[in-house]
Amino acid sequence: QVQLVESGGGSVQAGGSLRLSCALSKHIATNYCLAWFRQAPGKEREGVASLITGNGVTAYADSVKGRFTISQDKAKSTLYLQMNSLEPEDTAMYYCAADWYGGVCTTDVVLRWWGQGTQVTVSS
Repeated sequence: QVQLVESGGGSVQAGGSLRLSCALSKHIATNYCLAWFRQAPGKEREGVASLITGNGVTAYADSVKGRFTISQDKAKSTLYLQMNSLEPEDTAMYYCAADWYGGVCTTDVVLRWWGQGTQVTVSS
């Protein structure tokens, strides 16, 4: 069992930036799949970005490619999501999630451990 706590959400104008953080309760193992998801009101949950801790391989949803960057700091047991050029369509609750890496770590992977979420609101 791993606990995750997100932070860094807030309100920003279109074109602005935010960096989300996700603190893990355990040391980031070399064989985790970590990911960020988001869910806007009335919409299905969407995978945003994923990362394999062992080799650093990442994956992104088409909607955020070139604007968002997922990264890890193993020393701090923290996952990040740097979000640039934010758009109103990025408004959502953002969640981080984790699980043991089982050979698949993409933006539509199913993960067991979830944080409570942090709200991101982008105004036009």
